[in-house]
Amino acid sequence: MAGTKYPDMWVDPEDDPRESDAVSLGDERATIMEYMRTQRLTLELKCSELDAAGMAKRSVEPSTMSLLGIVRHMADVEHSWMRRIMDGQDIPRLYFDPEDRDADWNGAVADPVVVDEAWAKWRTECEFTDAFVANAPDMGMVDPKGEVSLRDVLIHLIEEYARHNGHADLIRERVDGRTGQ
Repeated sequence: MAGTKYPDMWVDPEDDPRESDAVSLGDERATIMEYMRTQRLTLELKCSELDAAGMAKRSVEPSTMSLLGIVRHMADVEHSWMRRIMDGQDIPRLYFDPEDRDADWNGAVADPVVVDEAWAKWRTECEFTDAFVANAPDMGMVDPKGEVSLRDVLIHLIEEYARHNGHADLIRERVDGRTGQ
């Protein structure tokens, strides 16, 4: 998937799936979800073509942060905000361990099964978010407890992706020297 013009990057700018020549003139929902789509694609690009060892490689000591940990963390973030808070489901978090508050990061081990499971959970949670947003009456709808709007949650998710995608840039460069766009 390496670019031909810039081999240290994932794709050449004209092939970047996040870019579009069309200016989005959509409504608020379409605009927010386009930003979400871009952040999600960025995470996928940062992790592309890595084996389990590359996905689980830690950033720097003493941090437990890894690309795999970010995927697991973002699956848990979408799960918690959308299913548990916005949809009001009484279900446990994905990577919760009362003995380890960082289980999403610490459980990110170099095992292909763990990697496949993380991607599957992440994709499931992304699909749930997309469906929930598509079926929401409006962006101002609030959670069942009346504490937060869908708009606020989605902006928070975009911020969370953007912050961790910055981490992913540095981690990926440490793993194999590839720099991101």
